[in-house]
Amino acid sequence: MNKQNQPLIFELSREGRIGYSLPENDVPEVDLNELFPKEFIREEAPELPEVSELDIMRHYTALSNRNHGVDSGFYPLGSCTMKYNPKINENVARFPGFSHIHPLQDESTVQGALELMHDLQEHLFEITGMDEVTLQPAAGAHGEWTGLMMIRAYHEANNDTKRTKVIVPDSAHGTNPASATVAGLETITVKSNEDGLVDLEDLRRVVGEDTAALMLTNPNTLGLFEENILEMAHIVHEAGGKLYYDGANLNAVLSKARPGDMGFDVVHLNLHKTFTGPHGGGGPGSGPVGVKADLIPYLPKPLVVKKEDGSFGFDYDRPDSIGRVKPFYGNFGINVRAYTYIRSMGPDGLKAVTEYAVLNANYMMRRLAEHFDLPFDRHCKHEFVLSGKRQKKLGVRTLDIAKRLLDFGYHPPTIYFPLNVEECIMIEPTETESKETLDSFIDAMIQIAREAEENPEVVQEAPHTTVIKRLDETLAARKPVLRYQKEA
Repeated sequence: MNKQNQPLIFELSREGRIGYSLPENDVPEVDLNELFPKEFIREEAPELPEVSELDIMRHYTALSNRNHGVDSGFYPLGSCTMKYNPKINENVARFPGFSHIHPLQDESTVQGALELMHDLQEHLFEITGMDEVTLQPAAGAHGEWTGLMMIRAYHEANNDTKRTKVIVPDSAHGTNPASATVAGLETITVKSNEDGLVDLEDLRRVVGEDTAALMLTNPNTLGLFEENILEMAHIVHEAGGKLYYDGANLNAVLSKARPGDMGFDVVHLNLHKTFTGPHGGGGPGSGPVGVKADLIPYLPKPLVVKKEDGSFGFDYDRPDSIGRVKPFYGNFGINVRAYTYIRSMGPDGLKAVTEYAVLNANYMMRRLAEHFDLPFDRHCKHEFVLSGKRQKKLGVRTLDIAKRLLDFGYHPPTIYFPLNVEECIMIEPTETESKETLDSFIDAMIQIAREAEENPEVVQEAPHTTVIKRLDETLAARKPVLRYQKEA
């Protein structure tokens, strides 16, 4: 058994062992009963683990070595863009002038940070074709909600309060309808046609006087470019609605096409996706929102602006603003990383991002097409979907395929999403992976497809080489163990 797969012993506690050394207490003792109600005072010390410093360091180091991240292996999650995080981004974000400042400092003392944010805003509205950008939202879904709140404010300012419906495709990200609901709006689903694109006739059917907006990802969640986007924009705008762009897949069109030129009125970006901020463990994120001119008054305040004297500061004088959407001003460290990435790549580098992302995805799709079902046999953009229907007939589910990939050292791709593809397998290689990595992953997928035909039990019982074998997913979801409990 190699070191990576040695069993991890969780119960390390031994009475009397300590992993810290504190100075003698020089604080005068007080009677806790004078400070707190009796019911809030412990009668016994908490049963915490008693572990030496060396043992606890080895424990957490061993855990970190078992964690899968983009720095340690291929991460082909569709629609998540788990790309490599350039280390120059990390270095710049740690410059003392960025990392040691405080959000409550006077504007005059943080001019460099404010200038960076102002420049980043300008880069982003040039990249997206928008007229203004706010950096406040802390994540993609937060940006969605912010954009929808601005659309709602716009309609209400025009006394068009009947516009309460948000149209979302049946292949939409799950955050789209969730964000609309949190914004106090309702959702209507528009169907996809046989080509995997929005059905224009169904769109005409659902659009109307109550339409607030159409939320769209382009390329869509199937990795396909919406070829009729200009007609869709015309349909929605003619009905008085707004067009919202979910920017999760922007790396598929970066420097090739701009949402603003497609007719979108609002766009959110995932700086932790397209612009290489770290994207593990639930964050941190950054979800800037760009808008066209008629929505600028409703942007969150304050807005970073350049003053007449050439200095930078916050503009709070925005009477129609939807208000502040985040304490202080966004996740500044992620903004620094995105700015560094944009400046280091330049226009030609950003264009190459799209070219390699699309090339890698199409290469993988074509090599795997003969081994899995391909629901949409056409060129994809940055990601593509396969179907495990063929393997399901042999008793091997898409979930089994994902589990088996763990034995090859890969994080599984997204599975069972989008919901409109049976036994869906969604793969996004990103632009940063080498051909050798892609070929190795492809070979693993082909071997699993072969095993499904010749020895399905191997796949059905996977994983075989990981520290934790197959879990009871239902039990793990309904009765998770979330805290330390001392063994009896």
